[in-house]
Amino acid sequence: MTAVRRVDVLVVGAGPAGLATAARLATAGAGRVEVLDREQQAGGVPRHCAHGGYGTWLHPLTGPGYARLLIDAADRAGVNVRTGVTALDWAGPLSLHTVGPHGPETIDARAVVLATGARERPRAARLVPGTRPAGVYTTGELQQAVHLYRQHIGTRAVVVGAEDVSYAAAATLRAAGVAVAAMVTDLPRAQTAPARAADARLRHRLPLLTDTSVTELVGRGRLSGVRVRHRDGRTATLACDTVVFTGDFVPDHELARRGGLLLDPGTRGPAVDGGLRTSRPGVFAAGSVLHAVESAATAAREGAYAGSTVRDWLATGGWPDGIPLLVDPPLCWIAPNRVVPNRVAPNHVAPSRVAPNRVVPADGMPGGCGPYVLRTSIVVARPVLHVSQDDRLLHTERPRSRTAVPHRTLTLTAHWTGRVDPKGGPVRVSLA
Repeated sequence: MTAVRRVDVLVVGAGPAGLATAARLATAGAGRVEVLDREQQAGGVPRHCAHGGYGTWLHPLTGPGYARLLIDAADRAGVNVRTGVTALDWAGPLSLHTVGPHGPETIDARAVVLATGARERPRAARLVPGTRPAGVYTTGELQQAVHLYRQHIGTRAVVVGAEDVSYAAAATLRAAGVAVAAMVTDLPRAQTAPARAADARLRHRLPLLTDTSVTELVGRGRLSGVRVRHRDGRTATLACDTVVFTGDFVPDHELARRGGLLLDPGTRGPAVDGGLRTSRPGVFAAGSVLHAVESAATAAREGAYAGSTVRDWLATGGWPDGIPLLVDPPLCWIAPNRVVPNRVAPNHVAPSRVAPNRVVPADGMPGGCGPYVLRTSIVVARPVLHVSQDDRLLHTERPRSRTAVPHRTLTLTAHWTGRVDPKGGPVRVSLA
């Protein structure tokens, strides 16, 4: 018979969102808080991101340093972090079947938080034809091979994609002594900050092939090249022994799907309201499982907020029904994707308020609302967001970004949520 244990809060996933959620709950006295992760070490993706960009301007950190900060905060709060443990399936509304080093186990909780993160789609999922040679990676596989296992990669590589994670992959290749032959994107421009793209082009002499797609992998045993096609029909073969498929993230939503939780068709993650509540009472979700993929800092702040809403659920109960929040093309999705009228939306603490030596602010999440996170499928200059319900305009906002670019974050404040009619139809967001 499988052993049954009971905890107050069970968090699935020991990345930034999961650890921040657990630390906030344990600090607030939520009882026994336990975190599970199938990896052998906690910390999530930052563990193998050796580049900088974490922390704050005054206290910059590498990915492993940021992961250690999160883990230390959870440890100090008294969180029980268990690694090498996989959540297999649901045993009940708030119970999970798990398996780990000590065998199978069923864990029953008063609340469950899904913080399972996201993953990049590999070559097979992108339907890239050709042979099946060695030397084909995703960014995560590459970073683990280089920074965790010190493996030899190759000598010459092509990076597929031109977003932030693609430039991180190029930096990892250079750190491993691999020359980057080109970066390839089927979009008309890079989807990273212009300064970063210019630095890669001028300082590292990294060629960027826009409006270009990979059509085939070539090589027997080891990759020897990739065939590409430009939008005007021109084709070419780029000689390389390594190719890295970057970006194109999808949520790790298997547990949510197996539990019958409502999934948002745009994000493909669990549908949640501003309190990060899913369609099942007592089950919350936070981090990149909701919107693949945002920064580790965003995931941690969202996890901290989830901790606050879980604490409220444990104290008072109540599970409000949300109104669907939809987007019109060219927008792809928005998260959160349900609205509870007259309630504040997710409160993401501004980075300047997060002390460099603390992951979860102790002063709660007072006051401000938002932002909602959106994505567009095309480039839009000087974008304007419109929020409406039943043909009634609720809000108009010009995002901080002067140009909306695919794979880059657009944000929408939540000051308009108090104008939503609880008896009205879905709320729609459009981009002009």
